[in-house]
Amino acid sequence: MTLEGRRAIVTGGASGIGAAIAERLAADGAHVAVADRNLSGASTLAKDLSQRGLRAIAVEVDVASSASVSAMIDTCVRELGGLDILVNNAGIVHREDGDVESTTEEAWDTTLAVNLKSIFLCSKHAIPVIERGGGGSIVNVSSIVAMMGSFPAQIAYTASKGGVLSMTRELAVTLARRNIRVNAVCPGLTATAMAAQLVQDDAAYQLRRLHIPMGRMARPEEIAATVAFLASDESSYMTGQMLPVDGGMTGAYLTPPDPSN
Repeated sequence: MTLEGRRAIVTGGASGIGAAIAERLAADGAHVAVADRNLSGASTLAKDLSQRGLRAIAVEVDVASSASVSAMIDTCVRELGGLDILVNNAGIVHREDGDVESTTEEAWDTTLAVNLKSIFLCSKHAIPVIERGGGGSIVNVSSIVAMMGSFPAQIAYTASKGGVLSMTRELAVTLARRNIRVNAVCPGLTATAMAAQLVQDDAAYQLRRLHIPMGRMARPEEIAATVAFLASDESSYMTGQMLPVDGGMTGAYLTPPDPSN
């Protein structure tokens, strides 16, 4: 699988799953713009990739701002020469996001802006550039909570990620004959700093692990591998699809007993 010479943007690329995606795309030959509100983190990763002989730049962006997103696209075109791949990965879990009664309006608005509006804005500004280059691939990072309910509740996060799937399908149908494919990845519990907010102690982790048939969290690079596949020509006849990468969670009714117990 190769992405040699492709130009890619990864939003939320400074850390976690986004950093793993940026690293994987660069390793597969893409020229990658690591886009993040955290410019320092994005710059550190871009510098590290460049020192390893890979092509990467850092771009500061507020994905909830149309002007900032437009500037990000302009920077990518200027520095990389165009755009072939957009990975909409940026996302947050708000500390005041809980059940529908306790979640604050500010938490709802902020979560929907970063997790969902960002995909509208990034796609809106990127599509004309991708089309001018002959087409390409958009990969949206959703979550398994878009496909199933969960406890404890995070109503704004869940709603935003469900919206990502709906938007993915709509974009895929609209853009199919413009040679732009649009797919989504739905990660399960993944070993990142964001997940650490949910599993702050062993009891919380074990509660979640019981519902994962494979009995462990995903590694960020495992999510990145699926994104790289969807970004590449290996998935050339796939569009409008959602791929769970979840250790079997969405396929399970009951899980096997833990052999270590």
